[in-house]
Amino acid sequence: MMTNPSNGPHHNIWTGRSDAAAARSRQHPSLSRHHERGYTLVALLALMTILALFAAAAAPSLQQQARREREKETIFRGEQVAEAIRLYYSYKASRGTTGELGFPSSIDDLTEGLSVGTKKVQILRRSAAHDPLSESGEWQTVRPRSNELADFVRAVMTFAQNVRPDTHDPQLKQAEPVMVPIVLPNPSGTPSPSPPSNSGNSSGPFLGVSSEDKTEAVIFYYGIDRHDGWIFTPFLR
Repeated sequence: MMTNPSNGPHHNIWTGRSDAAAARSRQHPSLSRHHERGYTLVALLALMTILALFAAAAAPSLQQQARREREKETIFRGEQVAEAIRLYYSYKASRGTTGELGFPSSIDDLTEGLSVGTKKVQILRRSAAHDPLSESGEWQTVRPRSNELADFVRAVMTFAQNVRPDTHDPQLKQAEPVMVPIVLPNPSGTPSPSPPSNSGNSSGPFLGVSSEDKTEAVIFYYGIDRHDGWIFTPFLR
């Protein structure tokens, strides 16, 4: 026996709903809108969850990239300070002042510039006089013959396969033997004793600067993986 399709509920091929469901929706429009709002809310929550997962996965990479950029800026500024120290010493040496007295005693000596005739020649930008990594924003000054400098020389020599980088400035080359500690190659790998430290922010001649931040670095500077181990000096460049 064949059944008459008109006797049963019709199925709307366009909306996917039966005529009876459509009739109920027409009779209760508020119920239909309620269901639609529910579906929209669920879809929005699902989208927000997916976006939150993507953000959580990308956060470590973004933080590392931000630290890398700060480290690049620190190296850039530190190299500028080293160059300013070289210019300052060359200026003093040309006027007969050598030895420790030929080096600056404060960062202000570098930012104030050099008197050339009636003019002041700037050798260090104000922004470069600040350490981007430290909380205080101040560079740590590195004194001659300090243990920090000896450790840095040793690290640079290890990085350069026991070859000590030489400065190309003739005036600095004359001062190097008495300003920079002599560090011999150490094939055994055991630490060599360092001379007493006299670095920090105390007043006195300095030949380099370093960061006071003690965290591990993303960038290795001459193979050194800690920020406070980076020293920027014209003697080793």
